[in-house]
Amino acid sequence: MQPRNNDILTPSQLNTLARDLLEGSFPAIWVEAELGSVARPASGHLYFTLKDARAQLRAAMFRMKAQYLKFVPREGMRVLVRGKVTLYDARGEYQMVLDHMEEAGEGALRRAFEELKARLEAEGLFDPARKRPMPAHVQRLAVITSPTGAAVRDVLSVLGRRFPLLEVDLLPTLVQGSSAAAQITRLLQAADASGRYDVILLTRGGGSLEDLWAFNDEALARAIAASHTPVVSAVGHETDFSLSDFAADLRAPTPSVAAELLVPDQRELALRLRRTAARMVQLQRHTMQQAMQRADRALLRLNAQSPQARLELLRRRQLDLGRRLHAAFGQQQERRAARLRHAAAVLRGHHPQRQLDTLQRRLAALRGRPQAAMQRQLERDGLHLRGLARSLEAVSPLATVARGYSILTRSDDGALVRQVGQVQPGDALQARVGDGVIDVQVK
Repeated sequence: MQPRNNDILTPSQLNTLARDLLEGSFPAIWVEAELGSVARPASGHLYFTLKDARAQLRAAMFRMKAQYLKFVPREGMRVLVRGKVTLYDARGEYQMVLDHMEEAGEGALRRAFEELKARLEAEGLFDPARKRPMPAHVQRLAVITSPTGAAVRDVLSVLGRRFPLLEVDLLPTLVQGSSAAAQITRLLQAADASGRYDVILLTRGGGSLEDLWAFNDEALARAIAASHTPVVSAVGHETDFSLSDFAADLRAPTPSVAAELLVPDQRELALRLRRTAARMVQLQRHTMQQAMQRADRALLRLNAQSPQARLELLRRRQLDLGRRLHAAFGQQQERRAARLRHAAAVLRGHHPQRQLDTLQRRLAALRGRPQAAMQRQLERDGLHLRGLARSLEAVSPLATVARGYSILTRSDDGALVRQVGQVQPGDALQARVGDGVIDVQVK
């Protein structure tokens, strides 16, 4: 059976299909292995093999990723790598392209670090909202570090150069080893409980993740978060991060930078003091000039208005006010006398005896008027009553009966009989006439 033309592949097509199959089947994977045949040409790329006792795999790490490695890969070194599986089309070689590589022992520590960091972060231990602000002026500083390391020399050198007046207490401790974390934690808690310090600085120089592991201790991170005294963490180099950095109130990339962040530069302070002093002198001079100008204006006013002239003016004003007061008092007395005379005349016009005489005359004139009014009302009511009686008599059924008519009603229910159809033979009726009632039977 001959194959069809569209079923025949070239090597490049086959390699492309194989590469797509490999890359689609494997996500980014982690591999722990031993380095072999390490080569780093002028391009900066890394080429090597990953091997164990039974197999090996070609691998490459390109310059953009290789330049960030924190160690120099050497043959025989055990590493933990992450990358994708692919195929190099030109030679049909199966290989792995890496984006991350670390020493194998450090990789385990790195995973433990990430797990603990995630757990503490979920508890809110690293929440920025709970971090304490740094004091504006630090007076006493506690430095927890190794007394022989480069970090303490850098910190003290920067502090001495920038602000020699700062009071610094060095609290010596181990910064590496199995007992270092517990010792650092005890010193931190003691320094915080003393209430002596404005800030506590935790610091040490750079090193591998294993060297810095004491500052990734969970108890230390919790002690930093619980501290009432602000804590600054400056552990390792700028690219190194530890749990103490996340838990601290301030993280500095290096010990020297931590010292610079904590204290001002004495030269800047001296410049600010000189500027402030100059400003104070200028303000004082300006205030004195204003006071002297006010004094000069007051002297001019005093000379223009001598005390004798002011006394003469006040005396004249007093005499004028006295005359005006006397005139006003006389006018007020005259107004009161006039009101009194008017009140006496009104009182005489309203004497009680005169009021009584007037009322008696009105009573005598009104005495006969109620009886006359009652008589006229009775006559009007009698006429109205007689008219109503005539009207009632005109419409009364009894008046109609008295003129010769009768009123028929049924004997059983007293219903009025108006038509013949309302009765049947044998029905008992009553006929009311002018002088009584007649029993009637229908035939």
